Amino acid sequence: MMLPRRQDYGKRRSDGVRSGSVINFRSAGSPGSVRRSSALLPSVLTFLVIVASGGLLLMIEKGMLNSVETPSPRGSARRLELIGETRKHGADGADVDSQILQEIRNRTIRTMCSQKNMPHSVWSLSPLQRKTVLQHILVNDEYRFLYCYVPKVACSNWKRVLKVLSGALESVDVNIKMDHRSDLLFLSSLKPEEIRYRLKHYFKFMFVREPMERLLSAYRNKFGEIESYQKKYGAEIVKRYRKGRAKDASVTGDDVTFAEFVRYLLDEDVERMNEHWMPIYNLCQPCAVSYNFIGSYEQLGRDSEYVLQRIGAPPFVHFPERQTWYKPVTTQTLHYYLCTLPQKLLRELLPKYILDFSLFAYPLPNTTTEHCRH
Repeated sequence: MMLPRRQDYGKRRSDGVRSGSVINFRSAGSPGSVRRSSALLPSVLTFLVIVASGGLLLMIEKGMLNSVETPSPRGSARRLELIGETRKHGADGADVDSQILQEIRNRTIRTMCSQKNMPHSVWSLSPLQRKTVLQHILVNDEYRFLYCYVPKVACSNWKRVLKVLSGALESVDVNIKMDHRSDLLFLSSLKPEEIRYRLKHYFKFMFVREPMERLLSAYRNKFGEIESYQKKYGAEIVKRYRKGRAKDASVTGDDVTFAEFVRYLLDEDVERMNEHWMPIYNLCQPCAVSYNFIGSYEQLGRDSEYVLQRIGAPPFVHFPERQTWYKPVTTQTLHYYLCTLPQKLLRELLPKYILDFSLFAYPLPNTTTEHCRH
């Protein structure tokens, strides 16, 4: 299927989206050949069997998944034909490779979400779960789309885009502090019948990120830079998990270690966590909401451009460039933090985020002694 051209943004799509439509995924990685895609199948199928059998948690306990790798999903070459300047992705091998990997992820979502104990609509969620997801879905009625925002997955930039589309902001490049509540319409503010209509007929999308990388990004940002988080969460974490500091009034919370942060997460209920470290699954409920597109942080530029084309955004609207002050979590940085973390803590932490790993097809972190030595 061809992408809608950006210059055709005036032609809005009003057709409803079937709940059973195939979900599209993109993530990091460059297109490969047909030969390479066949070589990837054993590890991919291994992962799929593990997911389908529900044996992930058991395998974490036994440390078996450290050696299981899943290849990164690729974007569909056909869908990207019109991104930016007209570029041609005519390699049949790359397209086949992409389709294979996307289909595996589609089946993973369908397999996991078809289980009896999984929710099948927002109305089958508990009141707390429903409140959380509806408060994280933003609405644009003019372009007929819903966006579930996930903190630490470029949500500030997406909110800028939504404000430009609604006319509240002149440009995504305007240098102002982002207000995360004003000039935004949340699905939770609508009546039940209005919610049902939009969930059925609007284009729905979200973006995901490697779970441990997102967690580390939240830790470094909130406890290293934001004083309000240091006072509200940091001080409590230090008093609770650092010996001899339980009643220390001088604790400021600006020196929380990553291990202390993880210990705090282990004691937290995932459904009541702060949104910056709540699992993506709990924030956006991909089993209860049939998302039409799930983009990835690893392929942010390409996936964002696809969404802008899909919703028919005007040509002058583009996804913002990364801020100059932003400190990205590099592979080396993540490797350092995970390898220096007591492995017992990591093994206990992974089950809390296991649905983020399995549903969005991210491999579990490899922290074997041999891997960490390098």
